[in-house]
Amino acid sequence: MSYGAERGFSAPPEVVFNTVSDPDRRSGWLPVGLPPPDSTDASRMRLEWSAGGASGRGGYLQVREVPSGGASVVWSLDDALGERTRVGLPRVLDEALANLAREVADNLTPG
Repeated sequence: MSYGAERGFSAPPEVVFNTVSDPDRRSGWLPVGLPPPDSTDASRMRLEWSAGGASGRGGYLQVREVPSGGASVVWSLDDALGERTRVGLPRVLDEALANLAREVADNLTPG
């Protein structure tokens, strides 16, 4: 089963992507138990996870430019581990994106 979440950001897409792809910032927003992405495609501003790992979750996180300004993050995860692990996954994604918003704001703050 696949779960998705989306959130808008007032920051430029490049800043949002730099934040999500920065290994030093991952602990601030990436949910506990979800490994780092398997691949990063900077030209498409996309992170990808394969479903073959211990987490059983595959999917992607895509940063997109919003025509009116800012960025949008679309995150989709497939959960192959069964019903027990799917409970609460939408909430986990929403919380992770809220944490990401704080990380992006910190990334924009001088100093």
